[in-house]
Formats: sequence, structure tokens, C-alpha cells
Amino acid sequence: MQLDLTTKEFRRLLDLVYIGNWILNSIRGEDRFQDYDALESKLFGICKAHKMSALVEDWEGTTIPSKAYCEGGIHEAIALYEDTVFYEILAEELARRDLEYPQITEENYPQISEGMHRYMEEFRLRGVDRLFLEEER
Repeated sequence: MQLDLTTKEFRRLLDLVYIGNWILNSIRGEDRFQDYDALESKLFGICKAHKMSALVEDWEGTTIPSKAYCEGGIHEAIALYEDTVFYEILAEELARRDLEYPQITEENYPQISEGMHRYMEEFRLRGVDRLFLEEER
């Protein structure tokens, strides 16, 4: 298989591969999906022959994204995604909790959605500063 990409398209592909591998492997510790690591390494290895060597470095004989690449904004994009997912899941769970955890249906979706919007507005304004756990009675 051969792909015909511009340098800009290839650079975007690297970002997608890095983000995808981060999502799949960053929480796995020693039990990483090695095939995804290998593919990431293979694609980043192409950088060496295309005047993009600043994006890669070698570590124990493997080509990996360079420190410059990792510190160049990609983790800010990942963090924004993680924060958004966190708040959206939390808002949905809290809105469902307020309604005693119903399954989401066409009938109750407007109520759940309204609750989610209220929580999302709270999180937008104050983060989690006003969330507290009650002691069990």
C-alpha cells in the first residue's frame, strides 16, 4: 500500500497516530498494545528522511516522538479532550442521579439534557469547586 500525502497531511497524520496511541496505551502500563507502538514508531521513523527529524528521537533502538514534539502542544490538545470528556460524563451521571438513574429514553432525554446543561454551566463557571461528598448516614 502506498499513500500520497503532502508534508502538512503527513504531519496531521502523525498527530492523529500519536493521539490515538496515547488514548489506547497511556493507561496500560506494561500491558501496552505493542502493535500500535510499532506502527507509531514506523510512521515517526519516516520523519528522518523528510526533513522532519526534529519530531523524532531514538530511545533504546526505537524511533519515538521527540521531546520537542511532545512539548509542542499535542498534550494540551489531549488534556482539553480529557477535561471535556470528564465533565460531560460527570454531568450526565449527575443529571441521571438527580432523576434516580433512569435509562436514557426519548421521553426523559429532555430532562437529562437540561440537567446536563445546568451541570456543564456550573463546571464552566467554577469547575468542581462546589462539589462535595456527603458523609453516609
